Amino acid sequence: MDCAKRRRQAVDSRRLCASRFRWWRSSAVLSGLLACSVSIAWAQGPASQPPLPAPGHLVDVGGWRLHLHCTGEAQPGQPTVVLEAGLGDFSVEWSLVQPPVAAFARVCSYDRAGDGWSELGPHPRTLRQITYELHVLLERSGERPPYVLVGHSYGGWLVRQYQLSYPAEVAGLVLVDPGATDPQRLMPDGRTVRSSELVRGRQIPAVKESGPLRINDIPPAALQQMTAGLEQASANANAPPRDRLPEAARRMRTWALGQIGHVAAAVNPFEAEELASLRMSAAGRQFPLDDLPIVVISRGKPDAEDTAGLAEQEERVQDHASVAAMSRSGRHMIAEGSGHHVQLEQPELVVRAIREVVVR
Repeated sequence: MDCAKRRRQAVDSRRLCASRFRWWRSSAVLSGLLACSVSIAWAQGPASQPPLPAPGHLVDVGGWRLHLHCTGEAQPGQPTVVLEAGLGDFSVEWSLVQPPVAAFARVCSYDRAGDGWSELGPHPRTLRQITYELHVLLERSGERPPYVLVGHSYGGWLVRQYQLSYPAEVAGLVLVDPGATDPQRLMPDGRTVRSSELVRGRQIPAVKESGPLRINDIPPAALQQMTAGLEQASANANAPPRDRLPEAARRMRTWALGQIGHVAAAVNPFEAEELASLRMSAAGRQFPLDDLPIVVISRGKPDAEDTAGLAEQEERVQDHASVAAMSRSGRHMIAEGSGHHVQLEQPELVVRAIREVVVR
C-alpha cells in the first residue's frame, strides 16, 4: 500500500471517529447530560488525581476551579498573551511555545473546564460558556487586558467568540490552523454535510454562572458510553507529533485523556448555531474586525497527497485567507513544514507570529 493511500485511510478513520463523537454528543448522551441536576461540583477521588502538580494555580470561577498557568513579565503598554488549545487538548499543548513567548511578554495558558487540571463546569459546553469562563478566570487572577488571543484549531473559534463577546479586551489575534468557517460534518448515515446545513434555529443557552456538572449525576447509560473509549484515547494520547512534547506534558496527556471530564468537556449540541452566529457577525462588512492585528497560520501539509486531500487543503487555505482579510491589518501565513499542529511541528513560526502582534 502506498504512503498516500495509508495516510488517506488514517484521515478517513479520524473523520469517522470524530463524526461519531459529534453525533453521539448531540443525541442520547447529550439528552442525559442536559437532564442532570448540576448544582454541586464533582469532587475528584484519589484515584483520579493528576499524576503531576499543576504548574499554575486553580481559580474559582463560580463553584468550579480552572487551572491558569502564566509566565513571563508584564511589560508596560504591552498586551498579555492568552493561549487557547484545540478540542481535546489543554495547556500542555503549548509547552514548546509558552517558554519562548515568556521571554518577551506575559503569557498564559489554561485548561478548559473538565480537562487537564481544571474541574468540570456547567453544561452544555458552548463557545459562549467557555469564553465567559476564560473572561472570569483572567479577571479573578488579576491578569488585566488587553490580550492577544492565540487559538489553535477549535481554539480559533473560541478566541473569535471571545473577541466578539469582549471586544474592548482584545488587542490582537493569532489563529493557528483554525477551524473552518463552515466545516464539513460526516453524518451517521455516511453523508457529508456542512455545519450550516445542521442549523435548526435553536436558541443558544444563556451563560451559566453556577451549577457545575457532577459525574454522579450522569445517567448510567450515558456514563457507560462516555467511558467506552477512554482507555484507547489514553493509549494514543501522544501519537506524533505530540511525541515532541516534554516528558511531563506527555505523561499528563496520558492521564487526562483517560478521564470522564475530557469527554464531558466537549459536549456542545449548539455548535452549528454558534458557528452560524460567528459567520453572521462578519456578514455584510468588508472589514468586520476593522484594524485589529490578526495573523492566521495555515498548515502547509495536506492530510493526503491525492486529489481529495489537495482539494481539501486548497479550500482550507482559501478559508483562512478570508479570515485574515477580515481586518485591514490581517496577515496570512503558510507553515510549509507542518501539518495541523503547527505549534508542535514549527513552534518557532507561532512564536514569531505572536511577537509580530504583541510588539507593534
